[in-house]
Amino acid sequence: MSWAQVCARRLERHGLSAPGPTGPGSEPDADAVATVVSATCGAHAQVASAAELSVGIRVPGATRTLVRQALWTERTLVKSRGPRGTVHLLATADLPMWTGALSAMPAPPHDPSRDLLTPEKTEQVLAAITAALAETELTTVELTEQVVARTGPWAGERVMDAFQDKWPRWIAAMAAATRGGIICFGPNRGRATTYTSPARWLPGFAPMDGRAALADLVRRYLYAYGPATPAQFARWLAAPAPWAAKLFDSLDLTAVTVEGTRAWVASGDTDFPDDRPSGLRLLPYFDVYAVGCHPRERLFPGAAAERALARGQAGNYPVLLVDGTVAGVWHHRRSGRAIQVTVEPLRTLAARHRTALEEQVERIGQILEGRPSLTVGPVAVGPHA
Repeated sequence: MSWAQVCARRLERHGLSAPGPTGPGSEPDADAVATVVSATCGAHAQVASAAELSVGIRVPGATRTLVRQALWTERTLVKSRGPRGTVHLLATADLPMWTGALSAMPAPPHDPSRDLLTPEKTEQVLAAITAALAETELTTVELTEQVVARTGPWAGERVMDAFQDKWPRWIAAMAAATRGGIICFGPNRGRATTYTSPARWLPGFAPMDGRAALADLVRRYLYAYGPATPAQFARWLAAPAPWAAKLFDSLDLTAVTVEGTRAWVASGDTDFPDDRPSGLRLLPYFDVYAVGCHPRERLFPGAAAERALARGQAGNYPVLLVDGTVAGVWHHRRSGRAIQVTVEPLRTLAARHRTALEEQVERIGQILEGRPSLTVGPVAVGPHA
């Protein structure tokens, strides 16, 4: 396979080269949004507006309002932690797979719960979280009160390092609660984050068997980001590379060669487009295409590696994508309904690309429900932390 074929395949499967699915009529709906999010193994949601853009650019006609409706009203999306333990929007229907797979991963080598909570106390905290969130959303302060009331004062002791502060001891079990499907995010209450039970999104919810869930996750990852190596999968998931290699060996996968480099796709999923990748997109912070696709040196060629990566990490800059590879950075600033978009290309744009750029800026305005304007020039904003 050629790199061009790989790019074209990934663009198509990410909904970045052709219109994505819409609802039964001419307008997109919450199910269409969930379909796109499922196909890309989630949408990074550390920055809420970036997640709305990531989804919106893949669903024709979608706006941030539709994404929010899919998440908080229709509940076809759920906000939880996905690959690398980072905040993602996930398709609700995929939540059993995600929780089953994350629970089956090797425990992180520096798990704070080991030092702060005994296994018995961890189980007490998990039971308390389950009971407290069964029918409601609670802020961190409210949940702390509930956990302490159900366990004991020890759970509220502020002993866990948290930037310039200390968190209560029970927070050390938060990762286990997320992996186990006990907790997910609820809608913000003002500026306060809330948490609730995933069972409120998916009645009868239960995590999948771990082995089956991991196999499903690998296939889905390879569908969206393949061909890929076990090491690339491990990096995407923040898992040990030797463990990922053994996992790949245990599954029915097919090896292919991409310009001399061996990589894998799911068995039977060996179709690649004959056309070269084409099109222009403005991808927001932490867009999953930029973060999940490898090899980095092909996706971020030449000057793009220096300008659009932060110490080798993708996602910290919004990127200009031209024909499947990074060709610049961009930033948007909002004031009321006015959205000022600044794009810094790293190469001269052809006339067709300049037209596509103007169209993409208009699309961003539609998604964010504002009035966009375009400036082509240097982006002064640094990388997102």
